[in-house]
Amino acid sequence: MNNKEFISTLAERLGYSADETQQLVDIVTQTMGDRFQDDDSVIIPNFGTFEVKKKMERIMVNPSTGQRMLVPPKLVLNFKPNVGWKDRIKNGGGE
Repeated sequence: MNNKEFISTLAERLGYSADETQQLVDIVTQTMGDRFQDDDSVIIPNFGTFEVKKKMERIMVNPSTGQRMLVPPKLVLNFKPNVGWKDRIKNGGGE
């Protein structure tokens, strides 16, 4: 599903126009991005949790040359799905 299909489906379900729905989605994603910048988690009930995690500095070995390299620490966005979604996906999407 691409963005256009997502917006049209969401607009139809909410009863809004596609433009209003696009604005709504933009506001939600911008607000989530602001929270991530502040190193906060975003919890969406019955869906999951988005959180920023710090990956520690580590040593990596290039498999073709055998050269060891230091990978600096970095922040990554992590998603942990709700247990109900995990189970649904594990069971092939069925209820």
